[in-house]
Amino acid sequence: MSQVKTQRMGRLLAAGTKDKIDDLIDALATLNALHIIEYDGSDDGFKLGTPKEESETVGMRLTKLRSAASIVDFDGPKDPVQADKVRLELDGTLSEAVDNLLEKSTRLDSVENRLSSLEEERSVLELLSSLNLDVELLTGYSTLKAFVGTISGSSSDIELGLEDDCNGEGLFFKDTINGSTVIALFVKSEQSNAAQSLLNHAGFQAINVPEEITGNPNELMLDVMLQISELSEEKSSISNDIDSWSNEFGASLACGLELLEREHDILTAPVKIAVSEHAFFVDGWIELSRSEEVQLALKESCLYSEVTPFKIEAGGGGHGHSDHHHHQEMPPISYQSRTLSKPMELLTNAVGRPAYGRIDPTLFMFVTYPIFFGMMLGDMAYGLVTISLGAFVFSKARSNEMMHLGGKFLIYIGLGTLIFGYIYAEFAGWEIFLYEKLTYADGSYMKDSSGHYMYSENLSPVAFLANLYPFDLDHGYGPFVELGYGINLAFPFHRVGTHLEDLIVLTIYVGFFHIIFGKLIGFRDVLFYGTDHGHVGLAAAFFEHGAWIVLLVGGFMFTYGFLGPEDAEYLLQPGAAIALSAVVMLIWTLYNYHGIPIAVSLILAPIEAIGMMPSVISYVRLFAVGIVGVKIAETGNKLWEPMWEAELYLIPIFFIGWLSVQIFAWVLGVFSPNIHAARLHFVEWMRQYYDSSGEAFQPFGFRSHFVEVE
Repeated sequence: MSQVKTQRMGRLLAAGTKDKIDDLIDALATLNALHIIEYDGSDDGFKLGTPKEESETVGMRLTKLRSAASIVDFDGPKDPVQADKVRLELDGTLSEAVDNLLEKSTRLDSVENRLSSLEEERSVLELLSSLNLDVELLTGYSTLKAFVGTISGSSSDIELGLEDDCNGEGLFFKDTINGSTVIALFVKSEQSNAAQSLLNHAGFQAINVPEEITGNPNELMLDVMLQISELSEEKSSISNDIDSWSNEFGASLACGLELLEREHDILTAPVKIAVSEHAFFVDGWIELSRSEEVQLALKESCLYSEVTPFKIEAGGGGHGHSDHHHHQEMPPISYQSRTLSKPMELLTNAVGRPAYGRIDPTLFMFVTYPIFFGMMLGDMAYGLVTISLGAFVFSKARSNEMMHLGGKFLIYIGLGTLIFGYIYAEFAGWEIFLYEKLTYADGSYMKDSSGHYMYSENLSPVAFLANLYPFDLDHGYGPFVELGYGINLAFPFHRVGTHLEDLIVLTIYVGFFHIIFGKLIGFRDVLFYGTDHGHVGLAAAFFEHGAWIVLLVGGFMFTYGFLGPEDAEYLLQPGAAIALSAVVMLIWTLYNYHGIPIAVSLILAPIEAIGMMPSVISYVRLFAVGIVGVKIAETGNKLWEPMWEAELYLIPIFFIGWLSVQIFAWVLGVFSPNIHAARLHFVEWMRQYYDSSGEAFQPFGFRSHFVEVE
């Protein structure tokens, strides 16, 4: 089937006798094909099924294993394990090991809490030790008010204040430890307010003196330090035991979790199915391509099964379940089976799956996303590093599908970076071709007998990479093609040198055609499936999307006639006429197809028309982001030549500085172009046509990662 559309779906309705419900659930779990629509209890004589009795026991065991999984880092086995072997481990060694792990985890939490408390107590005792007073002397008085803490101001102000405000009555102790001034002030209860005021002016911060301990703070601190040492050793020992546990039982835990989750899903599945006293029926969505397979598999457990292909009502808008404006219930969205382009589903899912029947942008982004990313980063060295990172992530993925797809995604954008780095002739911020024109003493340029300029040898630090290019390049310059309308292509395309303006123009054209392509997709969707306002057909498609294409074409003609060469001025007036006619059509679109009053449409349409210009110009970021990255790398490369002329002991410093800038430029180059490439697709392109209301297809069943299917 076409890769630009999602899977065709059908509605399955199956029924059978109640004694066969277990067989039905087992068959559905094995098929992994039915997106069950949970029964809502609306039919007389039917109710929700009840889970199996064993589900409670399995659920408790599953909860225990999930708790263990939250404690340790673990990986599953490389090869699938037989289910019987996993069950034996669940009943024996693994169960005991999990209990032991949970006990260790509980003890570790207790130790960490006690350590935190002791550390706080130690810090308090350390401050109190400077006063040389026993702890019990600092609190517990009935007629005296004790103030113990630290101050940031001068202690002499407190002593003077005691003479004036407290008639010299009171005891005052002070000392300094680790840069902090610690004080203890004892005054009569009736003088506490005056004392508090004095202390506040001195920046007083109270110390929470422990009331349950007695003795000299220094001796108490030694005892606390001993407890901290013992508990720290215990904490380290428990942490090591947990790490060892992960190495020994991690694979078994992964298998046990998968098997128990599988069994728990099966045991609780009846709550999704409608049952009566003697019968059941199940309702859901399946991929039409698997309808025969599913019906054949259900023959033994069902007396009746029927699959009805889903058809969108014309003008229904193709919205998902969350759309309350339309009564047609839409099926969930299942992507086509993919290999190469599958990593790009990460991008589509980030926005939301397309509505049923609409174009799936995944395949298109498989082409355009690496191109946009490569146009921005465009450096052979950074491309190789990105590919290496992707290969590393891919190699560590094992059964983790997200890492598997993420690794491939990095490889794709790395390839785009490598290819454009070759086109741009750039490596780690250096230009591969770097020549200087030879000059005479008077400053004029030297020319050979044929009248061509004469150049020095290639001065680039990466000049050896020039061997990767055709040998007939003239000092880094090869074929050059003028396609007209300001489009100039060259190989190599020196974006930071002679072709900077060409790149700017090229990015605008990329935006122009990319947005038109989005409008064409929208035209197709409205033509066949309509809008969310219920309009469908050629006229609706033209006014909803065709008018925008007319506006873009007219705007291009007017802009090129105004800014282009003199011989293009003939495009000025026709372009203006076409653009104005498109604005009139947009006014009609807003009034007739969106229900906006004509007075408002007259104002809104021109504003929206002008708003298309920033969308096209936004693609200039394909040039701007890349140039910033090159300049950052060039800044670091200025350390390269001085490094070779520096003293021997300075060479490592220069090299680390150069490498740090390169790493920074690459990290920024991975994140920033991704952000901007995503914006160009999600905001500028997809908003021209995309309806992200699709619900993900989630079939009941399981896919085996670690445990063999029985």
